[in-house]
Amino acid sequence: MKKLFKLILNTIPRPILIRLSIVVRPILAFLLKGSRFTDPIDGKSFRMFLPYGYGTQRNNVLSPSTLSLERHRLLWLYLQNETDFFTAPKKVLHFAPEQEFYKRFKKQSNLDYTTTDLFSPLADVKADICNLPFEDNSYDIILCNHVLEHIPDDTKAMQELYRVLKPGGMGIFQIPQDLSREVTFSDDSITDEKERAKIFGQYDHVRVYGRDYFDKLRSIGFKVNEVDYTKTIAPELVEKYCLAKGEIIPVCYK
Repeated sequence: MKKLFKLILNTIPRPILIRLSIVVRPILAFLLKGSRFTDPIDGKSFRMFLPYGYGTQRNNVLSPSTLSLERHRLLWLYLQNETDFFTAPKKVLHFAPEQEFYKRFKKQSNLDYTTTDLFSPLADVKADICNLPFEDNSYDIILCNHVLEHIPDDTKAMQELYRVLKPGGMGIFQIPQDLSREVTFSDDSITDEKERAKIFGQYDHVRVYGRDYFDKLRSIGFKVNEVDYTKTIAPELVEKYCLAKGEIIPVCYK
């Protein structure tokens, strides 16, 4: 199964995968029903989660029902337990909207919810993150998760995120991060997709972020809280929800 999922991820373009998953998801959820693991986004439980990864695959990380990964479930728990995202009126901008969130956020009557991306079929507004068509100080909340590692000029992208966030607003900008690495590594000369996957973790990534990621956000003007949210969750639930222990959520304010 691991080899099959790896082949699918590396050969089928992401927009097509999104459309195919709508059909495949309920079948997987039915076949894998059980009680060992639970997806906190929809509360459904399974005997196993699916493997996932473009290079080295991780076991028991992809939820059969919502197709959420560790970072999505962690973000959901943080928003649900630590913010008023699900209750207070908010104007929200969501980059590269994840389908496990898309329909749920769209249905929330408290949210004025806009999605944006260059390629995603779920995007309301097709836009370049480095040149956004939105007014200054427009959004209460910006979600931009696992996007910046794809962007050659991430400084410009961060500046645009800062520009369109309202004063006092909150942004959550998760990225794949190597916390053992002090300094972010990038090399524009690496263009071969297999080499990128080997070095950066995925064929379409252009850098590996280190611990200096948070300070780069601060240099743009954000106040950044480095939230290790799994520390606040009971160890048995970290395992049951299939979370990545020690993953940091960058919660940013303007």
